Amino acid sequence: MIDVLKTVNPATLNFAQAVLKEADIPFFIMDQNASIIEGSIGVIPRRLVVIDEDIEDARQALRDAGLEGEIHQA
Repeated sequence: MIDVLKTVNPATLNFAQAVLKEADIPFFIMDQNASIIEGSIGVIPRRLVVIDEDIEDARQALRDAGLEGEIHQA
């Protein structure tokens, strides 16, 4: 699995999830429990990950939705 987006902003994360759902791209949210444990003060970013073969489609869907500045490049 590859990080496609990393953010502490819950609105950005929710929007990105909606974009990937609409594009039928499966994803998983990493670090959600760690973020909750730290008290939701926004220190630990949550990562939106996709399987390797979906990374380019996911990046393109997020770009098309205006989230280009949020895409994690690794």
